[in-house]
Amino acid sequence: MPCVKIDMIKGVRSPDEIKHLAEVVQEVFLDKFAAPNRDRYQVITQHEPYELIFEDTGLNIPRTEKLVFIQIFQQGRSADQKRALYASLAERLEKDCGVPGSDLVISCNRNEKEDWSFGYGRAQFLEGDL
Repeated sequence: MPCVKIDMIKGVRSPDEIKHLAEVVQEVFLDKFAAPNRDRYQVITQHEPYELIFEDTGLNIPRTEKLVFIQIFQQGRSADQKRALYASLAERLEKDCGVPGSDLVISCNRNEKEDWSFGYGRAQFLEGDL
């Protein structure tokens, strides 16, 4: 059950382009992380250009206004699954959404079953609902 935060610069993409980008991200998750079909948790936030500051950690990676930062909160994926996800996201987002690989930054964070409540103040994973 990945939860995905997608951050980008405001005004660079149309609403339809943003929806398409979110769809592509979901397709990659279904394929590479074996997420169930109706397991979709995405938060998309647009920022002023001065609110997203992404330098390249000395890697000489050029950034543009097309920058997309994807934060993934997930459980139980292997390093190989994460590598496959990163590569597939880079390939698909460039091909389908015009996001250059140099403008894609991904961070994958692990969480546990007790870290989630899907509603009603209940811990559905711990209570056996999921």
